[in-house]
Amino acid sequence: MRIVSGSHKGRIITPPKNLRARPTTDFAKENLFNVLGNMYDFEGADVLDLFAGTGSISYEFASRGAGNVTSVEINPVHYNFIRETARKFGFGNLHVVKANVFLYLKSTPQKFDIIFSDAPYDLEGAEEVIDLVMERDLLRDGGILVFEHSKDKDLSGRHGFAGERIYGSVRFSFFEPASKKTE
Repeated sequence: MRIVSGSHKGRIITPPKNLRARPTTDFAKENLFNVLGNMYDFEGADVLDLFAGTGSISYEFASRGAGNVTSVEINPVHYNFIRETARKFGFGNLHVVKANVFLYLKSTPQKFDIIFSDAPYDLEGAEEVIDLVMERDLLRDGGILVFEHSKDKDLSGRHGFAGERIYGSVRFSFFEPASKKTE
């Protein structure tokens, strides 16, 4: 696993063997960031990374100049790995929160420019993230929610759906706040 671009381009991320995460592949991550990079300026953006796992997506946003990256991860081993890696890489713009994603979304007062969610593919009710983000209006105007999931799942009928990309076995569904969709 590596950081694809930005100030830390090429840095290798080596999670310990006891991390039970399924990180987004470098191939899928590189393609996703090519798409997002054509749509958004990451410089100074407020980013939320849900189910952060190894922190790979968080490091990518931090490396590309995001103003603030919040990584939410409940597993203490993963949480500690992200914190230590962020410190080692000198990412002062990356903050790790040890919390249940659903409870975090129900309580955070903050709005974000980009929200990325990579729940375990077999997590029952993972799509509730989409509902919580939209119902609680957690995206700023012009913001986007990227929901990573299995290519076999179709989320095009959900509120705020704005498109998708499939790379191998990974599907990224994009959701936008209603205010952007009416422009």
